Amino acid sequence: MKIRKKTTLNVVKNTEDSTDAVIDQVLEELRKEDEEESSGSTENHMMESKKKIRKKRIAIGIAAVVVVTAAFLVIQMQTYSTARISTTYACDDSGNNSYLQFSNGVLKYSRDGIAFLDRKGEERWNQPYQIKSPIVATYYDKAIVVADKGGNDMLVLDNEGLKGELHANLPIKKVSVSAQGIVCAVLGDEGSPKIVCYDAAGNILVELTTSLKGTGYPMDASMSEDGKMLLVSYLCIENNKIVTKVVYYDFDGKKNNVQDYEVTSDRYEDVAAAEVFFMNKKESAVICDDKILFYRGEKTPKLTETVLLNKKIKSVFHDQKYVGLILKNEGKAGYELCLFNTSGKKLLSQEFVGDYSNVKIDQGQVMMYDGKKCRVFAKNGLEKFDGEMSEPIYEMFPVVGVNKYVVMSPNGMNVIRFVK
Repeated sequence: MKIRKKTTLNVVKNTEDSTDAVIDQVLEELRKEDEEESSGSTENHMMESKKKIRKKRIAIGIAAVVVVTAAFLVIQMQTYSTARISTTYACDDSGNNSYLQFSNGVLKYSRDGIAFLDRKGEERWNQPYQIKSPIVATYYDKAIVVADKGGNDMLVLDNEGLKGELHANLPIKKVSVSAQGIVCAVLGDEGSPKIVCYDAAGNILVELTTSLKGTGYPMDASMSEDGKMLLVSYLCIENNKIVTKVVYYDFDGKKNNVQDYEVTSDRYEDVAAAEVFFMNKKESAVICDDKILFYRGEKTPKLTETVLLNKKIKSVFHDQKYVGLILKNEGKAGYELCLFNTSGKKLLSQEFVGDYSNVKIDQGQVMMYDGKKCRVFAKNGLEKFDGEMSEPIYEMFPVVGVNKYVVMSPNGMNVIRFVK
């Protein structure tokens, strides 16, 4: 018997059940969502952590600023009475030297020469000469002129040393210098002095002849920074009255006569102006016996402010921003220290007792010293120091650092700090 093969059999393939596939798909989607949520949660946590760290840092920074500011104010708001020497740089001193702050150091000069010392007391240059009565004028930290008062010789120098030597035909009375080394000298006798301007090579640029009954007697003269403008105060007698003439000459360009150089000429009755100076490119000042006159302008200076004074002037000092006066009290002992800005505003008024032969201003600090005794005031009126140094003070100026100064003394160059 034959066995037949069954031909109606269906061969079923081994495929996944559709329900299982759907479940697997749902599970996969849920897993992805969990991962995304987990990832998002981590990012949010990290962001929150960064914010907290940032806030902490800001809080710490603010606290540090508050602490530093408080400490600074505590230090600055005190009056110190002791100066402690932190460093001394020995300098050769014959005992006949004078010192003057200049640029980033000090000028040391005498009858035999002038040298420039850096802030470690080291000589950067040394220029010998033979001058009987040396007077030194500077244009801030740009240029220097050394002149023989009553003599005829002058030297022009800068940060690098000698620029030129000048010789005048008449005795030298006063000198000033521009930033470029152009020198203005008041020369001659009491009867008919001259005002002569020289370049550093000794060439005469301008020569003005004066007289008491004519143009007036030159009380003082000052060169502008660029050396193109000259400020002169003349004392005149008109109709038996004392008159001061304040004249600005602009020598930029050739003119036919001296009068053509005059760009400003003002007159003031019953006053004398013993001192004039350019403070910066635009501003200058005229110090009269009863007032301060502030002028402003580069080409045609004009009077902008007048400060009336009710006390006699003992001394005058200035820098490029401020004019300071020591005024003698009337009816009582002592003096008044005053400080004005170029707008004529009084920033400081401080009474004190005692005589100080040296008064100067630097970095908004007024320094008064005589022998060993010293007083220092900030421009806001705060007294920073009232005491004595261990040695006589020849020159003094502030440097970078809290209550830190350079003081020239017989021992050399001292770096000092004010301490309790």
